Amino acid sequence: MLLKIHPDNPDERKIRQTAKILNRDGLVIIPTDTVYSFACELGSAKGLERLARLKDIPLNRAQFSIACADLSQLSSYTMPLDNALFKIMRKALPGPYTFILPASSMVPKWFMGKRKTIGIRVPNHPVTRALLNEIDRPLIVSSVRDEDEVVEYTTDPELIAERFTDRVDAIVDGGMGQLHASTVIDCTGKEIVLVRQGLGETEGVFNF
Repeated sequence: MLLKIHPDNPDERKIRQTAKILNRDGLVIIPTDTVYSFACELGSAKGLERLARLKDIPLNRAQFSIACADLSQLSSYTMPLDNALFKIMRKALPGPYTFILPASSMVPKWFMGKRKTIGIRVPNHPVTRALLNEIDRPLIVSSVRDEDEVVEYTTDPELIAERFTDRVDAIVDGGMGQLHASTVIDCTGKEIVLVRQGLGETEGVFNF
């Protein structure tokens, strides 16, 4: 099912429709401010299992990120942030960044496995933010992209639908996606470390 939702003025009815799918252990594809992503509710073990199967990753080795509606929600799923890091994240978010942070007990153990850290995002896309506000909990997300090459279908929601319509419950068409994933920043050590340069700029935001 392809749901077209205009990014400048998200249709509340379609946002609720997508939220209901997620509430029922659904697996969907959504736009973000970077690439399109697979998504299921953080509270859905079945959704996570479906995502791992689709990505062909053993569940005990999966390291999916979560997306939050805002910095306040994000803070509930991490250990307390020091003031300096909080200021940096407030400057960068919402935006095309993934922060690796120590996870709090709010993150389900069945999702974390043996991990102690989590990748966490606040995407700056109106459709995704409306959906996150509607379900009032984070989403487990994983990019719709090929690791070794950039291919056209990963940016075009109609081509994404052709490839995945029989493997997910809905594809949300929020306009053309980006070719590049998020910039990944590791904040678990004494110093902030750039793990991957993506769409998010680092100059003037981080001190590496």
